[in-house]
Amino acid sequence: MKLRQRSIFTAVAAAALLVLSTGRMALSDSLGATTPSSASAAAAATSGCGKTPALRSGSQTITTSGKSRSWILRIPDNYDNSRPYRLIIAYHWLNGTAQIVDSGGSDGSVWAYYGLKQLSNNSTIFIAPQGINNGWGNSNGEDLTFTDDVLRLVENDLCVDTTQRFAMGWSYGGAMSFAVACARPTIFRAVAVYSGAQLSGCNGGTQPVAYMGIHGIHDSVLNISNGRQLRDRFVSNNGCTPMSPREPSQGSLTHIITAYSGCRAGYPVVWAAFDGDHTPSPNDGSTSTSGARTWTSAEVWKFFTQFQSGPSPSPSPSASPSSSPSASPSASPSASPSASPSPSPSGGSGACRVSATVNAWNNGLTEQIAITNTGSSTVNGWSLTFTLPSGQTITNGWNAAYSPSSGQVTARNVGYNGTMAPGSTTEIGFQATHTGNAAKPTAFALNGNPCTVA
Repeated sequence: MKLRQRSIFTAVAAAALLVLSTGRMALSDSLGATTPSSASAAAAATSGCGKTPALRSGSQTITTSGKSRSWILRIPDNYDNSRPYRLIIAYHWLNGTAQIVDSGGSDGSVWAYYGLKQLSNNSTIFIAPQGINNGWGNSNGEDLTFTDDVLRLVENDLCVDTTQRFAMGWSYGGAMSFAVACARPTIFRAVAVYSGAQLSGCNGGTQPVAYMGIHGIHDSVLNISNGRQLRDRFVSNNGCTPMSPREPSQGSLTHIITAYSGCRAGYPVVWAAFDGDHTPSPNDGSTSTSGARTWTSAEVWKFFTQFQSGPSPSPSPSASPSSSPSASPSASPSASPSASPSPSPSGGSGACRVSATVNAWNNGLTEQIAITNTGSSTVNGWSLTFTLPSGQTITNGWNAAYSPSSGQVTARNVGYNGTMAPGSTTEIGFQATHTGNAAKPTAFALNGNPCTVA
């Protein structure tokens, strides 16, 4: 990934010293003041639902805080105005641009929106805002107000699931994502902060938000201690059990992911430390960076998509919280999500349709699978079987538990997506290595019944 990193690192470091020396900034709360709290928010249909949209994908402008600001919008192909969509805001880094976030820069479309646009398979609305002077100084809260105003405009025109808003960003963009988590905890369901620090303020910062932090152990621009500090705020806010997660040693060229235990139901904290410098796209086994080969995209996508539509969990601790993920880290991503699959599928006629989309590079691939219940009755608990082409091995998956990792694979539903109503579609996916054959499976069966392959 060619981002002229050294010059960017220097610029970010200078900005870090400047902002950290001036202390916290006052942030506005215009959107939060008019939006119901997460305790009462449901999968509300925004006012844009049912409308013929006036907005189109591409560059946009808006007047906010007395200034003209630009941003980029990406609406899913075949947008359906009756369906509430997930929404992700992706903030660029210092001296980065919304255009690079949107295009993927030198890595191309595989890295657009930090790799999540391709993984979304047209299930998500994406927004790339442009910072003032290519940064997120958030003076007098103007970048938060910008975010509020863009959200309001989009949701008045498009159909958005108000319980499925997410924010993410790298470096200065990570700092802005952290500021969003602090100041808009009832607006955003979760954030992912890549190599961040407290550079854009933290107004509030006392309520829980699902949080994922990613940081290099020898970050030469924003030391990993900054990332740990941001993480620990939400370890506390989310009621997680404090700990010092294991991190990889320098020279190991690996990463370690830890899911905190004891967190309030619905408010997980995940920490991913990697043996590398200041980058959002590290690669295991190499000192190089590549958006096409990084593991970060799949991990963040898995983190975001674990949250389903419906009322957000109460910020208050649950009297009987659900079991938390294991605190034991793994040196590489797990091939199956932490949620437990349903042990005994039942119901449904077995009629199904499956479409699969593969994106491959020299020794890896991601595969997105959409499963549609074309039968006349509800499926309660499901397993999808298929055979991977020779040489493919699953290294990480989302929205299903996969076993084994090669050969004939069974993908079983996890706790939140075991029910498939007639006509509904469930999306799952995985990341895999390959030895030259990047083809997708040719046959699928749902609960033992062959599916039509689209």
